[in-house]
Amino acid sequence: MKHLLILLLLLLCFSGVAKAQSKKAVRYGSNPAAGHTFIHDGLKLYYEVYGSGQPLLLVHGNGGSIADLGAQIAYFRKRYKVIAMDSRDQGRSQDSRDKLTYEKMTDDLAALLDHLKVGPVDVVGWSDGGIEALLLGIRHPAKVKKLVSMAANLNPSENALHPDVLALIKSMVDGVPAADRETPRARREIKVTGMMLEEPNIDAKALEAITAPTLVLASDHDVIRDEHTVEIYRHIPNSQLAIFPNATHMIPFDDPPTFNATVERFLRTPFRKVDRIPDTMKSLEKLRSATAH
Repeated sequence: MKHLLILLLLLLCFSGVAKAQSKKAVRYGSNPAAGHTFIHDGLKLYYEVYGSGQPLLLVHGNGGSIADLGAQIAYFRKRYKVIAMDSRDQGRSQDSRDKLTYEKMTDDLAALLDHLKVGPVDVVGWSDGGIEALLLGIRHPAKVKKLVSMAANLNPSENALHPDVLALIKSMVDGVPAADRETPRARREIKVTGMMLEEPNIDAKALEAITAPTLVLASDHDVIRDEHTVEIYRHIPNSQLAIFPNATHMIPFDDPPTFNATVERFLRTPFRKVDRIPDTMKSLEKLRSATAH
């Protein structure tokens, strides 16, 4: 009996270690168990799917991949069917031969949703992904349930991006050594990074066509100008605004608990448009009633 108990304990121990190792072994963005491809616009595009429930599309930023969203995938897969794709010319997706635009990447996302036969979906985009999230709401409104756009810009001007940010992007493009510029890796880097100096070109009024409840996010030390983030928020009819304090463009990576909790609260709370004066006065009356002696 004693030996049997020891054996059972050992089996439980090894089982726990195996599960821990299995969980640790998940490499988002490079996971054969969850990875798939499909063809759109002549390109083979790579995507991964995790979890079950309401579909949630996560969209990475410039020059990134699914791996950049690891903290978000790990968190949201517990309640949602999380879908993430490497944008064309990035990650494990195929390179395109023509000019790269946010509209093309957005239409790739719409094609992925059609391929998976899901929708409408919640969408969370970060940086370039935030731009694509907005464009998905404009170009494919029927596919979007709720929309979260983190640190997006409508144009590549100094009205949207800080001058030092534009200078950094230009230096990244110009800094690729001449001897390497014709290598596949360098061509991809120049194409993807350089796009940010010419794209996007979205008229702020076009945002007024977005019907999905939208959460506009940025950080108080973001690469995007505060005024530009507010402009985006003000042009979307059913929108809310949140600015993360003492944070940068990288908060989804730097502070996932804060970022993820903010996003989840928006996604899981029924949307209601606040009426500035009536709702203020209603709460004031409740306050006065609660504190009356």
